[in-house]
Amino acid sequence: MSLAIIGGTGVYDLGALTASENVDTPFGEVQVFRVKVAGETVIFLPRHGVGHSVPPHRINYRANIWALHALGVREVLATQAVGSLNLRMAPGHFVLLSQFIDWTKSRPLTFFDGDGGPVVHVDVTHPYCQRLTGHLLRAAEFLDERVHGEAVYACTEGPRFETAAEVHALRMLGADLVGMTNVPEVVLARESGLCYAAVSIVCNWGAGMTNYPLTQDEVLEIMRDQTAELREVLHRFIALHRDGNCTCAELGFPQYLSA
Repeated sequence: MSLAIIGGTGVYDLGALTASENVDTPFGEVQVFRVKVAGETVIFLPRHGVGHSVPPHRINYRANIWALHALGVREVLATQAVGSLNLRMAPGHFVLLSQFIDWTKSRPLTFFDGDGGPVVHVDVTHPYCQRLTGHLLRAAEFLDERVHGEAVYACTEGPRFETAAEVHALRMLGADLVGMTNVPEVVLARESGLCYAAVSIVCNWGAGMTNYPLTQDEVLEIMRDQTAELREVLHRFIALHRDGNCTCAELGFPQYLSA
């Protein structure tokens, strides 16, 4: 099983369900689904749990990535809803991630915390697999000017939205998008030697960039509107022959991940 899709807010199904299973990990149990998409069976993992029951700061990121690695997954495509800090990236646009800024506070950030295991330092100069991101851009090219090929994603702790001052600071730091879920997920994927790419759906402008308050309903409405196009992007991505070279496996430490 080489490919997994991690579905974020608003992405709770992907294709024809063929099976579900619970995977035991050192960090807890994870439920995953096997679905048939574009003639290929892939693993689907709802990041927030079935029914969107887990808030972003309490997602068991380590268990999720460990489970995918244990199932033999080698490529991961993640989706997430985001707010935009970049005026070129408007609500309804699709944006591929290329860098991140970590503003989380209390999450376990690594498999290698020195608690009786090895101490390692993983390279995240380019945290997202450039090979997979290139294929993802091909899959989304039908969106024309509504798809952007790279962006800096700022991850905040949540579950609250950001203040206007925080958004101003993040814009000054060069962030294009803000969200609550991509870190430490992308880091754990790198530690596991997995190829990981991410597509974000812009659902709102950052706090203070408009004269009205942010609401969860706004996010969910945009996600509902974009579900069909997101599904089309994912289906096209899965149908692609994803050849090429990358160094994700060599940069990670999958040899230390065992039950």
